[in-house]
Amino acid sequence: MSDIITYITPIVNKDYKGKRIDKFLADCFADISRSQIQRLIDEGNVMCDENVIGNNAYKIKEGEVYQLLVPEAVDAEPEPEDIPLDVVYEDEHLIVVNKPAGMTVHPAPGSPNHTLVNALLFHCRDLSGIGGVKRPGIVHRIDKDTSGLLVVAKNDNAHKFLCEQFAEHSIERTYYAIVFGVPKPLKGVVDANIGRSPYDRKKMAIVQKNGKHAVTHYETLEIYKNEASLVKCNLETGRTHQIRVHMSGLGCHLVGDQLYVKPKKIVNKGILAIKRDYVNHFPRQALHAASLGFIHPQSREFISFHSDFPEDFANLINELKSI
Repeated sequence: MSDIITYITPIVNKDYKGKRIDKFLADCFADISRSQIQRLIDEGNVMCDENVIGNNAYKIKEGEVYQLLVPEAVDAEPEPEDIPLDVVYEDEHLIVVNKPAGMTVHPAPGSPNHTLVNALLFHCRDLSGIGGVKRPGIVHRIDKDTSGLLVVAKNDNAHKFLCEQFAEHSIERTYYAIVFGVPKPLKGVVDANIGRSPYDRKKMAIVQKNGKHAVTHYETLEIYKNEASLVKCNLETGRTHQIRVHMSGLGCHLVGDQLYVKPKKIVNKGILAIKRDYVNHFPRQALHAASLGFIHPQSREFISFHSDFPEDFANLINELKSI
């Protein structure tokens, strides 16, 4: 099955600043109707970095770049599936879930079912819907192989309010990463623009031109014989693969990351060789979205949530501590 077709806009210049997102995308892509673009926006298929632009009236900002994901035609809407969910919080406006590694957020070619959306359609019986359709409002995504917290809207008003917070980078997000090596300095800020890699379109990279401003505050919490480290990362911005790219820029690739570091490049000597097979074959990038904070769309109060390390992540730490 073919991949989703990804359309990437030019960088917004001052002439387009303040224009509606649906009109801007229609101007950029003449082969896609404005009504189709509006439907794709409603379905959560327009993003700026990893944040979903879920409101057709969203005003575009100078310097931004948008991705329009056009899925291959499917026969039906996603079906509800009785998949267990780790619900951290839920009310009539939104739901916060602790996504396991290995679960895709949204149905797509190659992953048409068994997704978080399928599970939410079964679980949430009080959806008033997004864009007139009873479906969960995806506000942001984390990679299939990243575990941790996600907030999902149950109605249009909550969807719009949450999307605006993500677009303004006012959401508080803390991740924990297990990396090879030790960051130098142990604590600091990586302020480096991120854009599409000119050498591999599947990858993001630190770039000098045509990138987006990206800032990661990091702190090294534990060091394992100078071969690996546990690092806490707070995102000031939310760019695609931001932590994976910024940590790689420090020379500290994430354990298990098959995109940014191939298995043959992983440490094969030194003290870590004792645990080499276990660590080198860790089945996913060792990244966990541990905390999430935002303003509630109804009460307008700031609320925050925390997720403990999942079993595989905690076991990896224990293995590294024992070297």
